Amino acid sequence: MGKTALITGAAGFIGSHLVDRLVSDGYAVVGIDDLSSGKQANLPDQFDLRVMDIRDPEVRDVIAEIRPDFVFHLAAQISVSVSAREPQLDADVNIGGALNLFEGIRALGDKPIKVVYVTSGGTAYGEPKVLPADESTTTHPLSPYGASKLAVETYLPIYERLCGLEYSIVRLANIYGPRQDPHGEAGVVAIFARAMLGGKLLTIFGDGNDERDYVYVGDAVEAMVKLGENNETGPFNIGSGVGTSTNRIFEILAQNCGHDADAVHGPAREGDINRISLDATRIEKQLGWVPQVSLEEGLKSTVNWFRLQTP
Repeated sequence: MGKTALITGAAGFIGSHLVDRLVSDGYAVVGIDDLSSGKQANLPDQFDLRVMDIRDPEVRDVIAEIRPDFVFHLAAQISVSVSAREPQLDADVNIGGALNLFEGIRALGDKPIKVVYVTSGGTAYGEPKVLPADESTTTHPLSPYGASKLAVETYLPIYERLCGLEYSIVRLANIYGPRQDPHGEAGVVAIFARAMLGGKLLTIFGDGNDERDYVYVGDAVEAMVKLGENNETGPFNIGSGVGTSTNRIFEILAQNCGHDADAVHGPAREGDINRISLDATRIEKQLGWVPQVSLEEGLKSTVNWFRLQTP
């Protein structure tokens, strides 16, 4: 009998790639998404998508109906700026939504379920003094979004004791690739690619020397699937261990887009992290995961996808 997976945030950028992968692997996959940022067009035809908010009581009904073997929890309020303006809303979605999901799992009794909780390494660690940051790095979120996502991590071992769920925590670097939403953490890739292909001028906030760790979406999905299918518990960084500046991202994308104009530099934005990169040695040693797609290769693939979307 095949395995059943529930994916929250299934119509989003990363979630839809995970849907594609699990469907191709033969899983029965059901998705939950409120389509506030995700798109139905990201999903396969005839896909079983339940359109609802992660906080809705009906989420528990879906869990009771399908009795999943795996739950990949990606649905979230992901905007740092929204979290700063409306921290209560942010906590309601990110913490309250996760607890609604976990209570649905708890109601199934002793059925073994593996939860893969997807969060952000950059927002969890803040600005560590030592880079790349590994999983032992002290967590120090700098925004309500970072705090709410980190809070959910602390509930997972509690639910492990309450109802026996197994869990892995995926702390992502900046994920980019086809279908990328410009509003996420690695949104700079989508913003730059769209603007360059449209012949528009671009603004880089600050001097552009800030650094992020970029991982191609296909590599991130591979890590999630490996963690879902194995019994490893706790947090796992998904990163390259290398920081890349915004100026370098601009340069590579400009080459791929045929964009000749220089960027305009504006004032740095308050709250932006200056430097972050993640050490993924733990998942490499335990499950053999390492990124397969180089930054140059991944950005080229991403530009090609955006080029097809541009009228």
